[in-house]
Amino acid sequence: MAGDGTMSGVLLTGHGGPERLVWREDLPVPQPGPGDVLVRVAAAAVNNTDLNTRLGWYSKGDGDAADAAWNGRPLSFPRIQGIDVAGRVVDVGPGVDEGRVGERVLVEPCLREVGGRMLDQPWFLGSECDGGFAQYVRVAARHAHPVDSRLTDAELASFPCSSSTAENMLTRAGVGAGDTVLVTGASGGVGSAAVQLARARGAEVVAVTSPAKASGLRELGAVRTVDREADYVAELGENAVDVVVDLVAGPAWPSLLRVLRPGGRYAVSGAIAGPMVELDVRTLYLKDLSLFGCTVLDPEVFGALVRRIERGEVRPLVAATYPLVEIGAAQEEFQAKGHLGKIVLTVP
Repeated sequence: MAGDGTMSGVLLTGHGGPERLVWREDLPVPQPGPGDVLVRVAAAAVNNTDLNTRLGWYSKGDGDAADAAWNGRPLSFPRIQGIDVAGRVVDVGPGVDEGRVGERVLVEPCLREVGGRMLDQPWFLGSECDGGFAQYVRVAARHAHPVDSRLTDAELASFPCSSSTAENMLTRAGVGAGDTVLVTGASGGVGSAAVQLARARGAEVVAVTSPAKASGLRELGAVRTVDREADYVAELGENAVDVVVDLVAGPAWPSLLRVLRPGGRYAVSGAIAGPMVELDVRTLYLKDLSLFGCTVLDPEVFGALVRRIERGEVRPLVAATYPLVEIGAAQEEFQAKGHLGKIVLTVP
């Protein structure tokens, strides 16, 4: 933090291409209000949501991006993005124990309290409010979770959004010992976390990925991999799995319901192959399937994830690190999809 109360960071100035990301060294340091903590950001990871938010991908409108935020409302600019934050508490607001200063924390990405008020609809860090692509971020103290770990800052920053999304999907779908779980998009941040977290619950995992990444996913615990270009029904058979954890959607979506056993559960939190799918409703009701859309974290999920990290039940997968000022290059590598795991930005 500069002596004049300013900090460095990246501003998103509007919807569009990478040119909308602007490096600044004169941003005001946020001041913690009642119930808040100020976190010195050490590292923040890159996510699909960063690109989707910048591009206005979440909007279902006619191009005016009037519903382009996660909560279906317009995004306000300028905005500091960055939903994955690892750092340390450096200041606290009124009503917060000063003993929290110095704590190493992971910031919960799904916020139920902002600015001292409880929200009717959760906000997401770096979308409805400023996030971690800067030297400091202000959050409600309840959302800064202490973490006791020997992992590096970059390794810790690989967890919050992707791993909590995976844990939330598995929680919603009730994954447990003896289940067979099919994970699509398994080489990405959420998918690779889902493979590990499902194994930690005692499930067997089948991972959908490219051949080049198959061995890495078997090392993470997948008992089998399926080529993402394959016919899932031909490869696995009808009624072969208990749960589908889907991050892809797209044209192959109907086959995901066909491979589910009667009474199976489908959880989704992504649509990188395309958001529009074809559903034969007869498959849904004749097989007694349950479908779960998963965005807002259940209240117990993030704390449970932190405990799994501390116990070593999920390990970090950091494919590359970049300094924050090189966010454009980091997002370019991220979009190339040649990596397994996460790309992390380190903050000066």
